[in-house]
Amino acid sequence: MNKTLFSFSCLITGLLVVNSLQTDASSAPPKKTAATVRPIKSADVKLPAGFSASIVAEDLGSPRHVVVSKTGDIYVKLAKLKDGKGIYRLRDTNKDGVVDEQVGFADYPGTGILIKDGYLYASSNNSIYRYKLTDNQEVINPEKPEKLVSGLREKDRDKSKSIAVDNQGNIYVNIASDNDRCREPGTGKGIMPCSLLDSAAGIWRFKANVLDQSFASGVRYATGLKNVVGLDWNTKTNSLFVMQHGRGAFDDFYPQYYTPKQSAELPAETMYELHQGDDAGWPYVYYDQFQKKKIMAPEYGGDGKKTGAAKTIDPIAAFPAHMGPNALLFYTGTAFPERYRNGAFIAFHGQSQELHKGYLIGFVPFKNGKPSGPWEIFADNFAGTDLVKPTGPVQHRPCGLAQGPDGSLYVTDDLNGTLFRISYQGSASTKKATPSQK
Repeated sequence: MNKTLFSFSCLITGLLVVNSLQTDASSAPPKKTAATVRPIKSADVKLPAGFSASIVAEDLGSPRHVVVSKTGDIYVKLAKLKDGKGIYRLRDTNKDGVVDEQVGFADYPGTGILIKDGYLYASSNNSIYRYKLTDNQEVINPEKPEKLVSGLREKDRDKSKSIAVDNQGNIYVNIASDNDRCREPGTGKGIMPCSLLDSAAGIWRFKANVLDQSFASGVRYATGLKNVVGLDWNTKTNSLFVMQHGRGAFDDFYPQYYTPKQSAELPAETMYELHQGDDAGWPYVYYDQFQKKKIMAPEYGGDGKKTGAAKTIDPIAAFPAHMGPNALLFYTGTAFPERYRNGAFIAFHGQSQELHKGYLIGFVPFKNGKPSGPWEIFADNFAGTDLVKPTGPVQHRPCGLAQGPDGSLYVTDDLNGTLFRISYQGSASTKKATPSQK
């Protein structure tokens, strides 16, 4: 990456020592946590010129997705319960940039969380809930959520139920495949047809305001998507965009077609714009970012070169393999330079063997609802170590993204429980900032 295109983060505030707090927002006042200032070395988080990062909270456990209310309250969803709670409301009561109050509620782990039309929506690994909010964006009855959907497929792997809501009262949820390649157990042979597609490997749509819906109540909105953790409703295009995690190894059963290096660098992680009835092709095809083609999977007769599934949709953007896109956010604020507006930020939770890069925030510029240039690295080095020659363990893994009411960008880290905030202080003359380089 060209270092001249970055200014390193300045002074970063915030070490939050977290204690167990009150679970009911309407009961006794929540405890406030003691916060101290901890500077982060300027080389820790690398950002384009004019941007800086700060830490607003630590020791949050395993925060996945995050949302910030119009009043500045932060709601984070946890993959594992912390002190028996799966959602935490974070608040900076003295406006010094550091969270000093936490309230925990919800007795279920999960990933999805968002605010829409006066409700906080959240998902467990098999259900979707909502909580009525006050005008000040506080949960009215945190211990008694309304259950919207139950009975979603939950297995031992890839169980996250990420969610998005449109403007017509619909909620969309990812149901991932728990079989990475839809193979028959212990073999390299694909199940034909792949029976998982009936209840997984796609996006299902439910009503956002109807209680007690079952899986059967939903509509399979799109199929052929192995696992979508990052998704967002684009209000400019009025459509759903998703980030797919690609499949795993090829060379274990097909060394005649794939070298170990190819297996480590394929397939692409992919972005799709979805409409009802779309099929992205998994498990029958994958997208090869080097050939820029949909290639037939070897489990279904492919040889690494044969194309297939011509009627399936094409990705609108492709990324290096195994980077693990775990959040997608279309930026609608005005605090960042103009080139970022309506573009897509992506939290990458893994790393690429091809690039020796990972654990970063990527960005795709958009124009007229479509990508207008190649993806780029926006925020780098959350790992805190050289991924080519590591000198220590990875420190942070970006997982969730949220836009604050002031236009800042919030990033969760589910490895060490850190919440970052990225803001822009550049002058008007830098509003057309030069993009970062891969």
